[in-house]
Amino acid sequence: MVDRGECTFVMKARNAQRLGAAGLIIADSTCLCAAGDQCVSEGDMFCESKEPVMADDGSGADVTIPSFLMFKQDADPIKDVLKTNNIVRMQMAWALPRPDDRVEYSMWTTPKELVSRPLQREFRHIAKALDSHAQFTPHMYVYDGLFAGCQSPTGENQCFTLCTNNGRYCATDPDDDLDKGTSGADVVRESLRRLCIWKVYGTDGVGMPWWEYVDEFLYRCDTAEYFASEDCVKDCMERAEVDYSKIKICMEDAGGLEGDVENSILEDELTAREASGVVILPSFFVNNAPLRGAPTVTEVFDAICSGYAAGTEPDACKKCNRCDDVVKCVTVGHCPGSVDSFDTVSFPVFMGTLAGIVLCFGCLGLIQWQRSQRQMRLQVEGIMAEYMPLDKNANVESVGIPDDDDDETHIEIS
Repeated sequence: MVDRGECTFVMKARNAQRLGAAGLIIADSTCLCAAGDQCVSEGDMFCESKEPVMADDGSGADVTIPSFLMFKQDADPIKDVLKTNNIVRMQMAWALPRPDDRVEYSMWTTPKELVSRPLQREFRHIAKALDSHAQFTPHMYVYDGLFAGCQSPTGENQCFTLCTNNGRYCATDPDDDLDKGTSGADVVRESLRRLCIWKVYGTDGVGMPWWEYVDEFLYRCDTAEYFASEDCVKDCMERAEVDYSKIKICMEDAGGLEGDVENSILEDELTAREASGVVILPSFFVNNAPLRGAPTVTEVFDAICSGYAAGTEPDACKKCNRCDDVVKCVTVGHCPGSVDSFDTVSFPVFMGTLAGIVLCFGCLGLIQWQRSQRQMRLQVEGIMAEYMPLDKNANVESVGIPDDDDDETHIEIS
């Protein structure tokens, strides 16, 4: 157990791991304002209005021990007991809320965010397999230009190509070059476009056209040359079966991206971002519980499957929850390499093939048996032909008895 402060959460966890700790409890040193009189601040420290975000800063790939942040009002009594040289036993447990038979999950990202790109391209297979058992909501992280001071008192854009709507909605420049390449305003435009695609095609909670469009865009348009190309966007929408005219109308009806006007969709994103407390990208939420760091496809899938009420898990979770290759598992319907999977063939195909092999060998065995019987019969007939005539009225010629024409003695077989 260590106190919060002085260095990052990742560094504390790494240092504890190097010292042989199996887990880490970080005791908060600042009270939450919501705790009220239950928490006593130390010195001149003020309370925090929001819970601190304990997350990987991008350097914690080597940290394998679990770590928890404990609120000050909970940690202080435990520290008092420890100071008296007494043992305190605590259980570290983490679980997702499991309210019903449907899981709600969301993702915060931007069109130029790199970490979640493999997930954005591959997770569409899992979203399709989960179907109506899961409700997905994509969010685009947009900066509040008014709060950042990107709009002048006279309503002019002061952040150059980083913002739209005269400085209201902004994004960082992915090229770090304000004069050329993809601009922050281009990122905001693509963010709004994806939000509109979800608004039009995501009412079922799955939104396969959204997933298909994102996959096509990342494959075809994710370069400085084509990122802002309307022709490239149209091509991606056509391949993803997205109606370009509907999305354009949605973007315009929301308020557009020109002039000092509010965009209702982007305003909703700013409000949702503030409510969720997202500060690190990408961020995932499953049943409103945050998944910090950079979860992989398998980790997000496992978290979703853990969010169902007991006994209500969909077939995809039952078959693929412990599979190494989740994407292939949900695609073919079984986990490759499992005992009952027969790997690349279905059960009917396997049984049909097995029956065909048995029948083939059975036919070959019958032919061989008939052949051996015929050969045996010919051999017996040959042996018998050497010692006795096959015709019952024929004379038997004995070996070693002279055949004399004058000899009247004959032996007949009756």
